[in-house]
Formats: sequence, structure tokens, C-alpha cells
Amino acid sequence: MRKGLLYLLLCVSGITVFFPILYAFSVSFMTSEDILRRSLVPTNPTLQNYVDVFASVPIGHYLLNSFIVATITTFGMLCVSALAAFVFAFVPFKGRGGVFILVISTLLIPWEATMIPNFLTIQSLGWMNHYLALTVPFFALAFGIFLLRQHFKTVPQELYEAAQVEGLSTFQILYKVVIPYAKTSFVTLGIFGFLTTWNMYLWPLLVTTNDSVRTVQIGLRRLQADEVATNWGMVMAGVVLVILPTLILLMVGQKQLQKGLTKGAIK
Repeated sequence: MRKGLLYLLLCVSGITVFFPILYAFSVSFMTSEDILRRSLVPTNPTLQNYVDVFASVPIGHYLLNSFIVATITTFGMLCVSALAAFVFAFVPFKGRGGVFILVISTLLIPWEATMIPNFLTIQSLGWMNHYLALTVPFFALAFGIFLLRQHFKTVPQELYEAAQVEGLSTFQILYKVVIPYAKTSFVTLGIFGFLTTWNMYLWPLLVTTNDSVRTVQIGLRRLQADEVATNWGMVMAGVVLVILPTLILLMVGQKQLQKGLTKGAIK
């Protein structure tokens, strides 16, 4: 009885949480008449809204830009976080604990507070309308350093000493021993970084002034601004195209994401 009630509550919660996404998906296949009647499901499903999206804005170009930016940012974030976490976990130096706390304390600083200095730096470097402006400021992530450092500290000391006895250099120990051992946390951080970068809106809007490197979130806003009064079906088709890659990534990496966050929290 209790188990059945639990499943019922889970089903209701699931439908409530996913209803906006399911309705957006349904509207994207509706005709204007169905939308005006506020139907829940399309009576005559059509792909015309998706065709209109590609005809109205360069959505394919925006998607490609988002993929490039999210991939480069994720790769840079993993490299910088791994190097910093390795130093904090294995390389002894005076004041290591204090420096680590200082790095972690940057989590308390809201991103909006650093936006103006970052923008002025990007502008002075001449990186406006360039992928560098969209990726480099996000390579150093305190959360990523913390997550990997916590997992690196679970590496058995005997394994680390055995690698040293074998004559491996510090960098070889990192990529031959430590990184394979902490593979789960790397996958977790990679998924987190990719999703965060994919969904960014304000920063790409600040550092870009044309469509050459602008990401899909800005394209979606442009589509909404152009079509909000007339064609919600087209807007919802654009929304589905934008969220589809992130939903697929989230479904594929859900177990790794949960496992990595749990391991990082336990240590």
C-alpha cells in the first residue's frame, strides 16, 4: 500500500515537473488554430513550425556556435581544474590549506559581481566577437577544483608512492594514475560544465555584437522577439531544438553525474 502510494506521488511529481517541457514539445507540432483553442495535443501534427524556425533565424549556426563554445569551455575547465586539484591534493607547499580555502571562498562571490571587470579585461585584450571571450573566463572553476580535489584525495597513498617508485614524473602520475582513478568525477564535471555553458545567455550577449559567434540562447531570444505576437508554435519549436541536446546529455550521463557528486560529497 505504502509502495503504491509512493509510486503514485512520484508519478504526479514527475508529470508536474515535466509538464512545461511536454507542453512545449506538443505546441511545437500544433497549427495556429490548435494554439488559439489552447489544445493540449495537436489535432493535425505538423513539422511546419520547425521548417519556419530554420527559415527565420540561422538556428543551425547558433547551435554550432553553442556546441563549439560548450566543448572548448568544458575541455579547458577539466584541464585547469585537474591541474589545480592535483596540486592541492598531492603537492606539499607552505600555506596550501590557506590557498585552497581562498580558492573555495570565491564560490561565495556572485558571477554578476565579476562581470564588469571580466568584460573590461576581454575588451582590452581585443577578444570581442571571438570564441576566446566566450570560453577562457570559465576555465578556472572553484567548484571543479573542489570536486576533483576531494576525489583525488581518495587515491590510495600506496598507489601514489608506487608510481613514484616506478619513476613516473609528476605529470605522468596525474594522467596515468590519478585521472583514470577519478574518471567518474571527470565525467560529472564535464556534464556540469557543458550544460552550464550551453545555457549561458547574459555573458555571450555582452561580449558579442553580431551573429558570427553568438550562441543559441541569444538566437532563441531573437526568435521570441520577432515572433512572440504571432507564432508561438515556431517559438516552441525553437525551444525544443535548443533543449534537446541538453536533455539527451542529461539522460545519458545521469548515473555518472549522481555518482560523481556523491563521491565528492562523501570525502
